[in-house]
Amino acid sequence: MTGRVLDLEGARTAAAAARASGRRVVLANGCFDLLHVGHVRYLEDARALGDLLIVGVNSDAAVRRLKGPGRPLMPASERAEILAALRAVDHVVVFDGDTADGLVALLRPAVHAKGTDYTPESVPERGAVLAAGGRVAIAGDAKRHSTRDVIAEILARFGRDREPLR
Repeated sequence: MTGRVLDLEGARTAAAAARASGRRVVLANGCFDLLHVGHVRYLEDARALGDLLIVGVNSDAAVRRLKGPGRPLMPASERAEILAALRAVDHVVVFDGDTADGLVALLRPAVHAKGTDYTPESVPERGAVLAAGGRVAIAGDAKRHSTRDVIAEILARFGRDREPLR
């Protein structure tokens, strides 16, 4: 992968170079299946926690395991490309895990940011973050936005029994 979307080795190299130059690496992760304002606020807050924001995106297989049939709506490559276009995001990497434990171990971020649907104690990667010498932070606004809700609203307004959009 090229540009701001990196493969795992490229992400490891970028994180190591940032650490070597004294920059604080922040890792955020998620499915990002249908980008909404909650995602943007989460990533902007995460970026404010350090000097370099790397966003881990769950692979298509991981999203299917986590979210169920019919998901993801967009392939990982497209989700990564959209995220990489955001000003707050420095790099994006796709990973195949239900949690980001392996990504945390690989990148060793100073901060692992999770959304407000978590507490510092309930973050699934908490143990991996502490083992890598980092800290967990909660970022974003109150959880009032979800891809599930956006999908439900679209179906309610434009479901199968409605006129197609033009």
